[in-house]
Amino acid sequence: MIKFGTGGWRAIIGDDFTKVNIQKLAKALALKMEDEGETEKGICIGYDRRFLAKEAVMWACEVFAAEGIRCWFVDRSSPTPLIMYYVMAHDLPYGMMVTASHNPAIYNGIKVFTKGGRDANEEQTKEIERYFALVEENIEKGTPIVTMPYDKARMAGLVVEFNPLNEYIDNIISQTNMDAIREKGLRVALDPMYGVSQTSLKTILSIARCEVETIHERHDTLFGGKLPAPNAATLRSLQNYVLDRYCDIGIATDGDADRIGVIDDTGRFLHPNDILVLLYYYLVKYKGWSGPAVRNVATTHMLDRVAESFGQVCYEVPVGFKYISSKMQETNAIIGGESSGGLTVKGHINGKDGIYAAALLVEMIAVTGKRLSEIARDIEEEYGSIYMEERDYKFSPERKVEIFKTLMEDKLLPEMPYAIDKVSYLDGCKVYFQNGGWIIARFSGTEPLLRIFCEMKSQPEAIKLCEIFEKYLELK
Repeated sequence: MIKFGTGGWRAIIGDDFTKVNIQKLAKALALKMEDEGETEKGICIGYDRRFLAKEAVMWACEVFAAEGIRCWFVDRSSPTPLIMYYVMAHDLPYGMMVTASHNPAIYNGIKVFTKGGRDANEEQTKEIERYFALVEENIEKGTPIVTMPYDKARMAGLVVEFNPLNEYIDNIISQTNMDAIREKGLRVALDPMYGVSQTSLKTILSIARCEVETIHERHDTLFGGKLPAPNAATLRSLQNYVLDRYCDIGIATDGDADRIGVIDDTGRFLHPNDILVLLYYYLVKYKGWSGPAVRNVATTHMLDRVAESFGQVCYEVPVGFKYISSKMQETNAIIGGESSGGLTVKGHINGKDGIYAAALLVEMIAVTGKRLSEIARDIEEEYGSIYMEERDYKFSPERKVEIFKTLMEDKLLPEMPYAIDKVSYLDGCKVYFQNGGWIIARFSGTEPLLRIFCEMKSQPEAIKLCEIFEKYLELK
């Protein structure tokens, strides 16, 4: 039985990520589409550079084709935001992306998008899981999954191979101040982390007359032996490149290009929290936009400070971008994001897009006439500084049950050195302190990890609180 987490279904290749399970999932989604009367327009499917990703799309197409559902197959490795954009722009009922995003190379997976190009919400994914169980039940009763050979499906027009990349790029260009960027002659270093962003970003930035230099752009299903997640530990090569080549900015994206990592002009890694705050500040102060912001429970409260200073509200939601995009639509927010590097801006797609975020950051440098480090310093001088400590812990199935019972059922907490304002169980266990700091412990929805995030006025305070939780929960 497959299970959808906060970022779709992910599994280890050869373990649960198999041809059999992929075709069961395709059959489940096909049955759902049929019951909803949503088969006429078909489904858009794409894939990134992970091992077996293209083959997985072809296996899924064989099932959809047998059901008479046309597959709009983006026939080359592509960014996840491209699929979301196409589903939205062409009013398709569903889309699928074969990717495990920033997970280790041994993983692959599938993200499902619904009408409007949105991440399938919890209700939708539970429905897909229910249909998946029905497919397995039918197989046990002797009704196998019917497939149509891929080449036959393509000849019959039930699989349409195409590439809508230009349409997606043009949409980003239309929302970016290209003239301002052209006037500055910026030098940009790109690190797609062996993923799928290089064509899109190089095209956009080259049209804007930036000098673009790229590292780690070849196809490598092992991602150079590193985690394809743009964080401080994985972007040291980009840091060195920015400094050696005197670049104005270094931009990295994760494996499927929906998350972003940034190195500023001084070689400093900007945490995704910093990027989110920078862009919101820019949109409101320099572009004159007005509206609230949305963040998840594990993302910086500095965003709240900035929103409040402009007379706006910052809304908190559970982890999972489906919650962010839904809240943005509900509140007409202008930006939404998460501390893991995903963000979206009003007027683009209804999900995270590292490529558009990168274009907007370059625009910010051009429009403000300031270096990235200067803008970050302006914000720190105006709003102060806070420090976030992040820790991940592996656990056995038995320990997960124990930890869950302690925090979520018995609702027990260690003795804290600060006065508690309130405790929330919206997603994990989050403790808010009267001094404005907070700490949260939650199980990852994409990997077998317990994650602890703590934000305080100083690094020693944040580290101290993490160690208190670590000792209390007997984590190693």
